[in-house]
Amino acid sequence: MVKGVRNWRELPTGHGMALLTELLGRRWAVRVVWELRRGALTFRALQKACGGVSPSVLQSRLHELQRVGVIEKVPRMGYRLSASGESLYRTLEPLAEWAEARDRPWRRAK
Repeated sequence: MVKGVRNWRELPTGHGMALLTELLGRRWAVRVVWELRRGALTFRALQKACGGVSPSVLQSRLHELQRVGVIEKVPRMGYRLSASGESLYRTLEPLAEWAEARDRPWRRAK
């Protein structure tokens, strides 16, 4: 994630937010978390739910999110949020509400 860092545990304290923004700032990462909020999805169902994500990018995001413990792979069910991922989703939910309340101004800004 952060250049030159192979293990998050090697980072000095205070870098948590930097790591989080690096992870969630990657294309499709938040969308994957969002789409898994209701339960497990297979790769194809998740790709369809995300609409427009290439298989290689989706696979990359899934590996990254698995590596940090946000999602987990469930045999024959696909991918789902882990307990940590559920917590992350609950943190993102108020941001979604904030964005929904400002839907019209956002559309005018385009």
